Amino acid sequence: MRPSGTPKQLEKRRHRAVQLLESGQSLSGVARQIGAAVSSVFRWRQTYRRKGRQGLDARPSPGRPPRLSATEKRQLVRLLTRGAVRAGYRTELWTLPRVAELIHQQFGVRYHPAHVWKVLTALGWSCQKPERRAVERDEDAIARWTRDDWPRIKKRRSTWRSSRLRR
Repeated sequence: MRPSGTPKQLEKRRHRAVQLLESGQSLSGVARQIGAAVSSVFRWRQTYRRKGRQGLDARPSPGRPPRLSATEKRQLVRLLTRGAVRAGYRTELWTLPRVAELIHQQFGVRYHPAHVWKVLTALGWSCQKPERRAVERDEDAIARWTRDDWPRIKKRRSTWRSSRLRR
């Protein structure tokens, strides 16, 4: 399993391990000190001997590069926080098709609406369901009814009477 940390942090860890090995420490001592398996420290030492310091450098992660750059993702967050109305929609509700359309308009990148969800969760956004309320709703009247009428209407427990007990 891949250890946690950025590629740069893991690179520093490998360089530190080789530095400790060169200072005369044992494989198991270095592994314990940096929190790695002995086999990993051994492998790093072998790589260092064959390729030098650049053999321990972080390499770019394999796979397809992201379609949106980090700068574009920051711009997307700014556009989303401004609101959907400002982006030209009638309501403030951001839906996946709307976000996909916004990404296409702003950055020229097409995403299927279902895949926009992956982009949004990677940015720290989560699904929110708007609370449905009637437009005609009068909050003051509701508060007044709850305060004045509800206590009067509410069913109260009758007093306990022994005559109600059956034997």
